[in-house]
Amino acid sequence: MMLQTKSINTKVFFNSAFEAVKLDANRIEILKKIALSVVKEYKANGNVNLNYICTHNSRRSQLAQVWSAYASNYYKLDIHNFSGGTAVTAFFRNTVKTLQEAGFIFKIKEFSHQNPKYLISFDDCKKPIKGFSKLYDDKVNKKPFIAITTCSNADENCPFIPEATHRFHLPFVDPKSSDGLENQSEKYLETSKQIAGEIHTIFKIINESL
Repeated sequence: MMLQTKSINTKVFFNSAFEAVKLDANRIEILKKIALSVVKEYKANGNVNLNYICTHNSRRSQLAQVWSAYASNYYKLDIHNFSGGTAVTAFFRNTVKTLQEAGFIFKIKEFSHQNPKYLISFDDCKKPIKGFSKLYDDKVNKKPFIAITTCSNADENCPFIPEATHRFHLPFVDPKSSDGLENQSEKYLETSKQIAGEIHTIFKIINESL
């Protein structure tokens, strides 16, 4: 079963998000630290695992995983991208919709009313992304990994992650507060653009440093 909605070209969205992203000096420093830790592991091992962690693995961490997978493909890097939470909920429908509007194609792999599993693809996709809500240490998330927490609750509730070689806190605004409101689509789009722009920034530094 294919899930589709009105969309634009994913490459255009990815590049426009990079051009529009607004970063202060502290944020730039965090992105550089993440990028350089990836470069160090990449040079040592030839590949890297990234795990984006948020409390419910339903919005920000899913957006980060998908945009990171796209960036890996865009820059032709052997970087494996995952996401997880401290609790299991679902790949929230508004998250799916905002990614569809950026050109991603969702196919239901395993139907479930609570937590369906998706295969997510895009133009020039080499391998579909597996999307569903899961714990950060789920067996599908390759280990060891660089942990990147995308919300403060996850950062606080994971005082120690034994599988992580490095750990960074990169919080984003939660679009959940707009659920059911008139500006819902706008807020999800803003968060998706911010994440895409920052992921692009990280991967551009990685690519230039290898």
